[in-house]
Parts: sequence; C-alpha cells; structure tokens
Amino acid sequence: MAAQRIVSRAAAIAAAVVLAAPVRAAEVLSVCLDENIPLYSFHEKHESSGFSVLLSEAIAERLGRPLRIQWFETKLDPDDSRTLAANALLSDGRCALVGNYPLVRTTLGKPGATTARMPDFDGATSADRRRRVELGTLVPSRPFLYAPLTIVLAPGGQKSIAGLDDLHGLKLGIEASTFGDAILMLYKNGRYVDQITHFIPGRDELLPRLERREFEATLVDLRRFDAYRVQHPDSKITPTGYYYRAGLNMGYVGLASDTALIDQVNVVIGDMLAKNEMAALAAKVSLTWVPPHQPEISDEITLRDLREE
Repeated sequence: MAAQRIVSRAAAIAAAVVLAAPVRAAEVLSVCLDENIPLYSFHEKHESSGFSVLLSEAIAERLGRPLRIQWFETKLDPDDSRTLAANALLSDGRCALVGNYPLVRTTLGKPGATTARMPDFDGATSADRRRRVELGTLVPSRPFLYAPLTIVLAPGGQKSIAGLDDLHGLKLGIEASTFGDAILMLYKNGRYVDQITHFIPGRDELLPRLERREFEATLVDLRRFDAYRVQHPDSKITPTGYYYRAGLNMGYVGLASDTALIDQVNVVIGDMLAKNEMAALAAKVSLTWVPPHQPEISDEITLRDLREE
C-alpha cells in the first residue's frame, strides 16, 4: 500500500507539472500591407480596413495562427520601387508575406539588385531608413483577385462603351505618366492625343474633376473608382462596366526560403475561391471583386500591345 501511495503521489506530481507547463503559442503570421491603398488596405492612427485585411485575418484563422500586420508606405516616386520595398521587408524579417502584390513575371524571382533600402514602415527608426538589406528571391501565392482598369463617364454620360473605340469624340482626362495615360496616348498610333487633358498624379483630383464634368470620360483602376464611391456616396459618375483587356492578378508574395507557408496559403486561397468567399469579403468593404484571370502570372505589357485594342 505504501508503495502504491508513493507511485500515485509521483503520478500526481508529474501530472501537475504537465498541466503547469506553458502551452507553446502558435507562431504569428506576419503580413506586410501598404497603408494607403483603399479599398485593399488602409491604416490611419488606430483605424485599419480593407479587403486584404479581412483576407489576411481569414487566412491566419484557418492556419490557426494569430495575425500581425506590419504597415508600410510606398511613395509616388519614380525611384521608389514597390518590388524592392516588398523584398526588403521580407528579407529583413518584418513579415512573412506581403499582400496586394501584382503578379507580374518581372517582379518575381531573384531581383536585379542585390540590396535595397527599407521603405517607411510603422515603427521604423532613422537607422532603419538609412540601412540597406540583402535581398532574397520572391515567390508568389495564387492570385485572389483581378485588378482591371475601367472606363467611367461624367454625370449624365449616356454613351455605351464596349471598347476604347467608343471614346471617339469624347473629352478625356487622365493622370500623366500612368498606365492609363500610356494606353490612351498610344491607342491606334495616338488616335486620342488631341482629346486628352492631363492631370498631375498624386493629387487625387481626377475623379472629382470628372464629377464636375470638366471632361467626359477617364480610364481608372476599378479599385480606385470603388473607393471614390465609398467616400462620395452621392456621386453621379457613371460606370460603364467595360474593363480594359490587360489587368493584373493580385496575390501575396513571400521568400523562396518560406515556400511551405506559401503552399499553406495557396490551399486556403483555393478553398475560398471554390466557395466564392472572396466575393463576400470584397462586398464587406464595397469592393467590386473580379475573379483571377489566366495566366495567373502575366508578362509585361509592350508598347505594341498598347497600340491595339
């Protein structure tokens, strides 16, 4: 009996030790998101919103991992490369994934540069902004949406738009040195050059000027048009439903050294696409969701492509 009591007491002590041992916390899923791409991702002070915020939360939940978002900023500057910024954040260990990433072949794989400066990120010090980071190789996830350009008309615009040919005779407005500018300026060897008024990018005045009927139509990111309508619910700008044929699939990107995570994320994205859950997430932030197009990773658009419909 004494021996049994000793064994029972030892078992009780062992059980108590096991129960008292801390449970290992699940590894945090860290995702870098640009703080100023409404309705994809937006962060100001203590407010965060956007489709990619909701999607990252859903992926983290299905992987059984807590989510941490590292906010960063890319500036409208020809010397500021989003590709290098994403790579630097990943290579510095600030996050394991970067969201809202355009899946273009030339922005993936091993970069041309060996090092890059860090972008401005939440919590960055002056030393962070000065130092350079050795870059890794970028690997994409599956795409989760397609980002097209769309034609929108000034209030009262009634013309049916089925393609760029239908812009003939309309006063056009576009931001200079943008993809939309290149499309309109080069279309059919400059057919619309004399119809175009240019505006300075970064001032966010294109759609307000269209609202005031300073011109009749523009070619703009569908996401940006959706964001404008959220900010201006009484807007009378007219959507045409036309999407320019060359858009971009958007996805996550990570490092080649972390392909196991990319594989897990791909499974979740595939399941959500199959169940039409992406559209439901987009609806929560008033984003028009367009399913990913084939091929999943696109090639660069050439000048010849832009001269054709």
